[in-house]
Amino acid sequence: MLEIQSGCHTVRSHGIKVARVHIYDWLILFVLVVIDIILNVVEPFHRFVGEDMMTDLKYPLRQNTVPFWAVPVIAMLLPIAVFLILYFIRRDIYDLHHAIMGLLFSILITGVITDAIKNAVGRPRPDFFWRCFPDGQGVFDPVTWGVICTGDKAVIKEGHKSFPSGHTSWTFAGLVFFAWYLSGKIRVFDRRGHIAKLCLVLLPLLSAALVGVSRVADYWHHWQDVFTGALLGTVVASFCYLQYFPPPHDVNGWGPYAYFQMLKESQNDLQSSTSTNQREHQSELESVYIDSQHGMEMSNGNIRDTSAVLDRVESDWRH
Repeated sequence: MLEIQSGCHTVRSHGIKVARVHIYDWLILFVLVVIDIILNVVEPFHRFVGEDMMTDLKYPLRQNTVPFWAVPVIAMLLPIAVFLILYFIRRDIYDLHHAIMGLLFSILITGVITDAIKNAVGRPRPDFFWRCFPDGQGVFDPVTWGVICTGDKAVIKEGHKSFPSGHTSWTFAGLVFFAWYLSGKIRVFDRRGHIAKLCLVLLPLLSAALVGVSRVADYWHHWQDVFTGALLGTVVASFCYLQYFPPPHDVNGWGPYAYFQMLKESQNDLQSSTSTNQREHQSELESVYIDSQHGMEMSNGNIRDTSAVLDRVESDWRH
C-alpha cells in the first residue's frame, strides 16, 4: 500500500496542475448543468388522463416535507463539507478534487437522466386531481372523457412529472457516492469486524431512504417513482465513484486512482534521476581513472628516458 507524507499536494502546489488535466471534465459538467436547466424549462408530455383514472389521483395536495432547496444541501453541500475537512487533515488535492468532481458528475448525470425520463413519460402525480381542478369541480371532454384542467399551468406542468422521483434520485446519487467515499476512507472492509464503521456508512443511505419515503407520504409520488429514482441514483453514483476511486475493499481503497498514479510517476522520475546521476558519477570515475593511468604512463616513460641517459653517461665515463 502506497503512502506519502501529508502537506505535499495542496491546492497551492498542485491545484493548477490538477485543474488543467481535468479542464474538459469541468466543461462537461457545465454542459450537463445547461442541459438540465433546459429539461426543466421544456413542457413535459401530457399523458391522457381520463375520468375513470382519477380514483388513484385524488390524494390531497400537500407541501413538501423536504423542500426543493434542501435536496442540494443534503446531497451535495454536506458531503463537500466533509471532503473539505478531510482535505485540511490530509492536505491531498487529488482526493479533494476527484471527490468533488465525482460527486458532481453523479448528481448531474442522475439529474439529466431523471428529468429526461420525467418529460418523456409524463406520468401524473397522486395529487393530480387537485392540481388540475383546484376548486374540486372536475371538467372532462364529452367525447374522450379526458380531463380539461382549470388550474394554474405551472402547477399542472409539475403534476405531469411524477416518474421517476427527482428528490429521491438526486439524494441517492449524492449520498450513495458519499457512502462509498466513507467506506474507503474509514476502511470499512478491513476484515477487523468493527460494526461501528458500517453503521456510519449506512447513515447516509438511511437519510436518502427517508427522503424517498417522504415523497410518498406527501403524495407527490407513487412508490414506483421512488423505487426507480433510488435505483437510478444508486447505479450512477456507483459508476461515478469507481471511475475515480478503487473499491473500498481494495488495499488502496482510501485514495483516488490519480493519487497513486502520481506517486508511481514520482517514483519513476526519482529512479530515472538516480540512475542518471549514477551513470554520470561512474563516467566521472572512469575519466579520473583514465587520466591517472595516462599520468602514470607518462611518469614511467620519463623515468625510462632518464635511466637511459644515465646509463650512457656512466658508459662514457668508464671508457
